[in-house]
Amino acid sequence: MMTIDFIFDVGSPNAYLCHKVLASLAARTGTHINYIPCLLGGIFKATGNQSPYIAQAGIKNKPAYEMLEMERFIDRHGIPFQMNPYFPVNTLQLMRAAVVAEQEGWLPAYVDGIFHYMWEAPRPLGEAQVLRQTYADLGFDSDALLARSAEPAIKQQLQANTQAAVDRGAFGVPTFFIGTAMWFGKERLRDIEDYLSDRD
Repeated sequence: MMTIDFIFDVGSPNAYLCHKVLASLAARTGTHINYIPCLLGGIFKATGNQSPYIAQAGIKNKPAYEMLEMERFIDRHGIPFQMNPYFPVNTLQLMRAAVVAEQEGWLPAYVDGIFHYMWEAPRPLGEAQVLRQTYADLGFDSDALLARSAEPAIKQQLQANTQAAVDRGAFGVPTFFIGTAMWFGKERLRDIEDYLSDRD
């Protein structure tokens, strides 16, 4: 079975939109989606990049067009979405906890839950008390998850994931790898599917 590595950060709306369609893509193509938690801010820092929210702020027409493309994607796939009024959110704690969830074998439940409260029923997840309550609402042991997230090994693993993504060529998220082949952005999902079809 071929594997698609999905470089993600829950603070990216486009990563969320990809997440909502990846299961169906995997089913159609017989592939496995390997979610790799990374820190988008770390990727930006390592590559000299910045978020479109900042980079496009002064460009006439482009932000409106990007929003139109997002709306088209949402409509095409029937995805529930609310722009987070607290955006941008500091996701350092969230992505460290994603590493914990991956190591403990419940990353899918964690990703589903956090994406829900980031982009479907938005909460200010950068606030400590809100985050603690959200973990509890999702059925996680808040104290245990926060404690594990603070362990040096967890911090180091998130840093390692982020650096490895950059070393492979990533400059943002969502980024996808199949072996050494790389694609960036939700708009490339059709290209990924074509690539996989050519190898059947």
